[in-house]
Amino acid sequence: MDVEGQTSNHQNQDAAPLTSKGLRRVLIVLNCVLLALGNTGGPLLLRLYFRSGGKRQWLSSWLVTGGWPIIFLPLLITYLHRRRRQIRPGHIHPTKLFFITPRLFVACAFIGVFTGLDDFLYADGLAFLPVSTSALLLSTHLAFTAFFAFLIVKQKFTPFSINSVALLTVGAAILGLHVSSDRPDNVTKSEYYMGFILTLGSAALYALILPLVQLMYAKSKQAITYTLEMEMQLVMGCFATAFCTVGMLVSEDFQAIPREARHSEGGESRYYVILVWSAVFWQYFFLGAVGVIFCVNTLLAAIVIAVFIPVTGVLGVVFFEEKFSSEKGVALVLALWGLASYCYGEYRQEKDKKDEATPSNQVV
Repeated sequence: MDVEGQTSNHQNQDAAPLTSKGLRRVLIVLNCVLLALGNTGGPLLLRLYFRSGGKRQWLSSWLVTGGWPIIFLPLLITYLHRRRRQIRPGHIHPTKLFFITPRLFVACAFIGVFTGLDDFLYADGLAFLPVSTSALLLSTHLAFTAFFAFLIVKQKFTPFSINSVALLTVGAAILGLHVSSDRPDNVTKSEYYMGFILTLGSAALYALILPLVQLMYAKSKQAITYTLEMEMQLVMGCFATAFCTVGMLVSEDFQAIPREARHSEGGESRYYVILVWSAVFWQYFFLGAVGVIFCVNTLLAAIVIAVFIPVTGVLGVVFFEEKFSSEKGVALVLALWGLASYCYGEYRQEKDKKDEATPSNQVV
């Protein structure tokens, strides 16, 4: 979950495929669909793993980024497209295989390790919380993002970001104070609070990762293209998965998987299907987010993610028969209000920047 905060002012050397307005619209819709599927399907499948008898926290965290090799497919497509464009009769130019520099590679590896830790906190928290509650708590990452962005990239607080922080904090407090109305039957009160704290920790760490990614982009000293974004996402996913793999080795998850599959509700085949599709749907999220940010901007990605928070909650109620108390309804309204305030503030900032830049570009 480490791409939402990427900057949108790309100097696009991969822009040729988007010259057609029709193709650009298709790509926008496709990436929005991928982002929506990943944003809802990933948490639901991960929760299904726990409800089916799964108990391996490191394995569940591994699933969030374990599908990173899927990114090789769009990278191969973009490589073949560049190669075809560079081949001219009598003029064959060598096609660059990858764009990521050693400096960016190291930075992505460092952020990838943090992402792996974030995956562990998120998956471990989801083991004790309903999907709808987890989604609402994760929305607080915007409040943490505003704070860390102020510290790391000197992004100033605005009335909209302050309003968002206040609303999201109150929503999280309401959920924490009404544990009895939301706690699953097979989860103790201490386990619920542990999941609550772990999920908030995941939101806070994710919020730290976003400004670090933004800082990395600012220090990269090269054009940020769609291909480069995918390469960076691949490296971060690889190192996040490696971090979780070490945890799986230490906790002997690999030896436990066949045993857990035999005792899983629904049988072994269903168990492995859940694992595979969970990894696939999380990659839908990452690929969709990168695509939306590149084709449009970060704001649209944030809006799509925000819109599907209530959808995830409703799907949790429908498929898992989770309780949807009045307190959770109030927290949902506050979360959506806070997200809308944050997104509108970002829109106003971008608009003000464009308005300030326009007079300087005019010829007097």
